[in-house]
Formats: sequence, structure tokens, C-alpha cells
Amino acid sequence: MPTTLRHRLSSDLTGGILLLVAAAVGLVWANSRWSAAYETLSQTAIGPEALHAHLTLATWASDGLLALFFLVVGLELKRELVAGSLRDPRHAAVPALAAVGGMAVPAVIYVLVVGLAGGGDGLRGWAVPTATDIAFALAVLALVGRGLPGAARVFLLTLAVVDDLLAILVIAVFYTHEIHFNWLAAAVAALAAFAAVVRIRPRRRGPRRAVVVLLVVLALTGWLMLHASGIHATIAGVVCGLAVPAAPEPDGRPSLASRLEERMRPWSAGVAAPVFAFFAAGVPLAGHGAVVREPVAWGVLLGLVVGKPVGVLGTTALVTRFTTLRLPGGLRTRDLTGVGLLAGVGFTVSLLVARLAFDDVELRDAATISVFAASLLAALAAGMAMRRGRRAAAVPADGRQPERDGVD
Repeated sequence: MPTTLRHRLSSDLTGGILLLVAAAVGLVWANSRWSAAYETLSQTAIGPEALHAHLTLATWASDGLLALFFLVVGLELKRELVAGSLRDPRHAAVPALAAVGGMAVPAVIYVLVVGLAGGGDGLRGWAVPTATDIAFALAVLALVGRGLPGAARVFLLTLAVVDDLLAILVIAVFYTHEIHFNWLAAAVAALAAFAAVVRIRPRRRGPRRAVVVLLVVLALTGWLMLHASGIHATIAGVVCGLAVPAAPEPDGRPSLASRLEERMRPWSAGVAAPVFAFFAAGVPLAGHGAVVREPVAWGVLLGLVVGKPVGVLGTTALVTRFTTLRLPGGLRTRDLTGVGLLAGVGFTVSLLVARLAFDDVELRDAATISVFAASLLAALAAGMAMRRGRRAAAVPADGRQPERDGVD
């Protein structure tokens, strides 16, 4: 991939725009006169049957390409744990606890809304409104968050990274229907071998290429075995990412995790996430006029738009008031209003959980539509809050406008 294109695709803003455009294209196509062609494309199956990998293109997008997305998440997690904002527990504790609150409150709201309406299969979607989309949220922040303190961006990044880690654990624990332990053992062996081989440091070019090939083979084997075991195969991407060394090299070069993240991020942001969004967004809207009466839709909407900011900001306020933990960079809880609202942008991971939670197509479509609506509302509310915050910061404490010299 050319250097200029790689840099463009690595930017938060470009990745978020591609994600949004791909979702819009999928939604429009699925509701156009050519919707049958979209459905045919989504349901086209490829891959070897013997390896349990004869999957539709839509499944390849959610199980295969999203493994690449989660590989980058794992690399980012490892880098933050070793040399970033999660290295110092004092700095990481508040946003990490805020991430927990930001997942618990939406889940409670969802369960209350759906439970009071009768519950049933809809309760399986309790985790849909708990995830923050790190790529989409950072794109919105890049677009409307100019002038925001740098510490606020670090807070959002730390919160989103911990949020992704918790979402991965939720997927592994609560959305695995049946485990085949023989395949799982093979997956563990392949991923353990990956973790061992990735620490080899050959000096000559020939052995170095052989190690790279071996790592690719082990990662793909781990993915295939994990998929066959019944556990969602995206977990393989996270495990591989966390296994990569993140300490700086002795010769002063960036860590292997940083270099690999730099190489893989353009593919994740420019290909994996948009293709997944394209297939996940293809919900036929005709016949879904009654979605406004579906408790699942309201549970997701209220969970993301209301539950996320209440959980994030409420937990932050309680922790900083009643413990010795403090926000970094002199931040106050009210400085994070826009960030708290932005946490309600649940896109990639929320759509993935919706696909895993519901076998009923109507419930899945209702959750998907609600994720779109909630993410849009959260992004707009966050943008308005950040804009208002910038205006307030531009006015001195005494309320008087600064004197002007008469030159515009």
C-alpha cells in the first residue's frame, strides 16, 4: 500500500468517514430496486467445507475481517498497557472505571425496558448498547473536538480501549452457544505457538521472512480452529495482538507492536471495518415501520444515548469525589460532557453483538436500526456539547468579551 494512502487511511477522521459511507451504501442498496442483488452477494458462500470455513460473504466480514479489526485493538491495548495511558494505574483507573460504569448502566436500562415489556428473546440483546465504537468516536472527535484538552482525548481513548476489551470478554463468555473442546485445544496450541514465535528476533533477512510466514500461518490456523470450536473467531485477533511485544527495541526503534499496528491499521480502518459495516447495515426498512413499538429498539436507543453518558460521567463523578483517584491534566467531570455523550456512539461492536444475540431476524433488524439512530443522535449531541464548551472557554470568567483592536 502506498505511503500516502496508508497515512490517510490511518487517520481517525478518514476511518470514520469510510465506516459511515460503507454503512450508508449497504443500507441504500438493501432498500433499492436492486436489493435482490445485495442479498445474493451477502449470502454467497466461499471457503473450504472441510475446515468449517464455507461461509457467506457477510459471515466472512463479521468473523474474518473483524478479526483484523480486533488484531489492531489488541495491538493498541498492548501498547497502552506497556508504554501508554494504561501503564500508570493512577492515570488509567478513572477512565477504566468509567468504562465499566458506561457498560453497566446501558445494560441495566436495556433489561428494564425490554423486561417490563415482556422480556423473552429480546433480553439476549442486553450487551448491544454497552459498546463504544472506537473508530467512529475518534472520527467524530477529530471532526468536532478541536480545542478540547489533550487529556480529554486520552480519557476517551483509554475508555474506548477498556470498553473494547470488556466487549470482547462479553462476546466470549455470553455469546458462545456451544464449545467443541478438541478444536479449542488446537486453537490454544496454535495461538500459544504464535506468542512464542513472535518473540524470535532473527538477524538475517532470510530467517526473518521465514518467521513472518510462520506467524501468518499460526495466526490463520488459530483463527480457523477457534471458529470451528464455536467461540467467535475475532477473539483470535485480540489474542495475537496482545501477544506481540510492545517494549521499545534496544536499538531505539519503535516496538514491534507499534510497527505492526502502523502497518495493519490502514487495512483495518480502510477495508475490514467498512466491509463489515456494508454487510451489517443491509437492513430492509420496508415492513419495519412498527420498529418504534419494539422494546428492543427502545432498549438499545436509550441504553446508548442515555445510559452511556450517565454511566461514564456518573462513575467519573463518584470516583473522583469519594476516592483519591483524580482525572489527569486538571480535567473536571463537566469538561467531559461531550466525551460522555460520544461514548454512546456504538457502531461496529454493537452491530456485531446484535448479529450474535438474535436468531430472530426482526429483533436483529430492530436492534440494527436502533444502533444507527442512537449513534447518530449521540454524535450530534456530542458535537453540540463540544461546540458549546469551546464557546464557553472563549469567554473570560468575568463574562466580558476581550477588547478588539478594530482590525478584523
